[in-house]
Amino acid sequence: MRGMGDMRQLMQQAQRLQSELAERQQKIAELRVEASSGGGMVRAVVTGNGELLELSLAPEVVDPGDVEMLQDMILAAVREAQTQAKEQASAMMADLTGGLPPGLVP
Repeated sequence: MRGMGDMRQLMQQAQRLQSELAERQQKIAELRVEASSGGGMVRAVVTGNGELLELSLAPEVVDPGDVEMLQDMILAAVREAQTQAKEQASAMMADLTGGLPPGLVP
């Protein structure tokens, strides 16, 4: 009979872990991370999952003669925001996942 009690306890622990995991995933989805480039002239806001929500450009950065620079600043701001979001999400999940690679965590 001891095996059944251990199994029940293990199942309860798994359910608690699953609930905590779902809660943290929701918090990550609601997280907003902001980064900028070009001295703040380009600003990007992403979710904790890396989804781009906002992109702001200062009017003075829009130069029709230098579109390439603007594109580079936009990419830099978005990538930095996504990197920060990934790092924050990993930190929020670290104690639950025990350092598992991101692909193994739902």
